[in-house]
Amino acid sequence: MTYIPAETRYDSMPYRRCGKSGVMLPAISLGLWHNFGNITPFGVQQSLLRTAFDNGITHFDLANNYGPPYGEAERNFGVHMLRDWKPHRDELIISSKAGYDMWKGPYGDHGSRKYLIASIDQSLKRMNVDYVDIFYHHRPDPDTPIEETMGALDQIVRSGKALYVGISNYRPEQAAVAIKTLRELGTPCLIHQPSYSMFNRWIEDGLTDVLRENGVGCICFAPLQNGLLTNRYINGIPADSRAAHDPRYLKPDAITAEKIEKVRALSGIAKQRGQALSQMALAWVLRDPVVTSALIGASRPEQIIENVKALDAAPFTAEELAAIDAILAK
Repeated sequence: MTYIPAETRYDSMPYRRCGKSGVMLPAISLGLWHNFGNITPFGVQQSLLRTAFDNGITHFDLANNYGPPYGEAERNFGVHMLRDWKPHRDELIISSKAGYDMWKGPYGDHGSRKYLIASIDQSLKRMNVDYVDIFYHHRPDPDTPIEETMGALDQIVRSGKALYVGISNYRPEQAAVAIKTLRELGTPCLIHQPSYSMFNRWIEDGLTDVLRENGVGCICFAPLQNGLLTNRYINGIPADSRAAHDPRYLKPDAITAEKIEKVRALSGIAKQRGQALSQMALAWVLRDPVVTSALIGASRPEQIIENVKALDAAPFTAEELAAIDAILAK
């Protein structure tokens, strides 16, 4: 059946300017990290993408090695592109990345021009698109000159394979150098994608200042700390949870009594705000305007709808933010 998007899809989602660019991103974006490989039925994937777009999520985020196996998320998305998304391509922001291991041998990892340009070519073929809107270097490579890595990103934009470029997982000092190098090449850095959550606040130690000063946007991944910042684990580890059946990213030993105590306390504040903890955690990472968007993952359409409702609550009061800081500082 032909997909017809909801007429109301742009009615409630806020779109935030990405740094000083002309690009607006939805406050909530959909990451295709965990649930678009061969372990997720195609129909479930399709319902996730459709539900996201119907609720104003116009940004789908991928990487070359998302799966499992590597490349499978992009391959599956390529089928979805042909079936559902070609008529709506100009309404979408599609991103991909390269920088982690992707194929065997010395040319399938890190930050060389050889790897990045080969990777973008492969990604475009897998996704059945002519270009991506954003292409990231996925992590710093201390063994490759930054001029080479950023030069490859510049070449990718000039060749028409990406409209914008970004960086991911760069520390503040690394980000500053990368941003400066790209600016000098004439291809500004649009965005940085770091991990950020209530339990992982490292970007506050300099990175947000670098991004603000340079007019670079920020899209944070793992804002729910891989599910820990939900009510999912308050009473133990459910048998159907990620920690139980796929502990690659949330290991059971990370769910400590101390963390659960903080989760319970944070849940109390969320309840007072009329939110689920997951919704408050998303609103919290978006409280700073330098954060353009928060990336969510989902295994069910209902999770997307619930996460989007995080945007309905009133802004945090100074008292609420102070209470949250006090809990996190314990």
